[in-house]
Amino acid sequence: MPQLALAETFESLDMTGTQRGIYCVLIFLIAYGFVMTEEFTHLRKSKPVILAAGIIWAHTALLAHEKGVSTEVMHAAFEHDLKEYAELMLFLLVAMTYINSMSERNVFEALRSWLVRKQFGYRKLFLITGVITFFLSAVADNLTAALLVGAVVMAVGADNEKFVSIGFVNLVVAANAGGAFCPFGDITTLMVWQAEYAEFFDFFKLFIPSVVNYGIPAAVMYFAVPNEQPKGAEEEAVQLKPGALIICFMFLLTIATAVSFKQVLHLPPFMGMMVGLSVLMIFGYFLKTKFYVEGEAGFDIFNKVRHAEWDTLLFFFGVVFAVGGLGYIGYLELLSGAMYEGLGATTANILVGLISAIVDNIPVMFAVLNMGLDMDLYQWLLVTLTAGVGGSLLSVGSAAGVALMGQSNHKYTFFSHLKWTPAIAAGYAGSIFVHYLING
Repeated sequence: MPQLALAETFESLDMTGTQRGIYCVLIFLIAYGFVMTEEFTHLRKSKPVILAAGIIWAHTALLAHEKGVSTEVMHAAFEHDLKEYAELMLFLLVAMTYINSMSERNVFEALRSWLVRKQFGYRKLFLITGVITFFLSAVADNLTAALLVGAVVMAVGADNEKFVSIGFVNLVVAANAGGAFCPFGDITTLMVWQAEYAEFFDFFKLFIPSVVNYGIPAAVMYFAVPNEQPKGAEEEAVQLKPGALIICFMFLLTIATAVSFKQVLHLPPFMGMMVGLSVLMIFGYFLKTKFYVEGEAGFDIFNKVRHAEWDTLLFFFGVVFAVGGLGYIGYLELLSGAMYEGLGATTANILVGLISAIVDNIPVMFAVLNMGLDMDLYQWLLVTLTAGVGGSLLSVGSAAGVALMGQSNHKYTFFSHLKWTPAIAAGYAGSIFVHYLING
């Protein structure tokens, strides 16, 4: 019986045909139905999946008892999921805190103000915002990058619905492509790195395929962008608050520390991130005492932690434990046999990207990582690429697309994105082909 990835002390229960097992799958599908309709119901995606995770593990524990599995072995399976979640949650929490700190210090607002005041034409702005989003999403997550640059597109294109619509499609594609070639850019990429299927610098082999993935649809959309000048807008220059550039530099050092902890000390990278958080906390104390102004709150690091994307972090909790429970029952082995043994690794990995256009890439990638697959580096990079950029095919395929639909005041919709899906699909196919030419 194949064992779950990274786990040597337990095997799956192999009880996929039982009534309880099928019930658990049904619970997961219902919960995910609520996730996919979040745009209409406004029910945060973390709520249904956390409930589903609890129900699934309750039934999993009963199935383990029925099969005569010891409590210790069942706990080993459960603690495997807990370890996966804890490492990634702490890593992401630090990254989100840094992004919030930079935002509070006006780093992103100053960039937005500068772009608006420059009065670029729509076509030039289309290129600039796309390139900024592509590289920004390599260090911040794709959702943050898309929202920050989306504010620029909305500010200069408020009177031109066509520009906002195409500009937001451009941002979604750029954000997802930029997150694929760096472990810090996407949760799925980070998961592959922390699972040690690829080293940190291996992911940069995906840089050119990621550029192709963004470049092909951007080139097609460019000629549809209005060749006009936006109306002049009154925009005052935004000044950076004290310590803004130092925090940016500290974030880069924190990334370097996380990489060093992993590559040199062979410790989980979240430990390096936590060291970086401690430095930010101490620097925050300096800012609060040196630049204290009567009547103002000042810089409070715990406010930055409080405003992290807790919905995303808790959604990730629900996904890890729900998918982990289904995997322990035996469904991941079943899926692995159907996809990877039946279709072959390359076809299955391309299919993973297409699935990511409909289902969030986090549960898809977590399922792949827990299938215990024996793939070489080329295939692990391929599934990292496809899972990362596959969400661009539909507006609901990634957090960036869902968030921008909410921000656009109905100027960017599911169907306005769907109109450009053929061009995005060409970029998807092109990136896979280039990956094969370079890394195959």
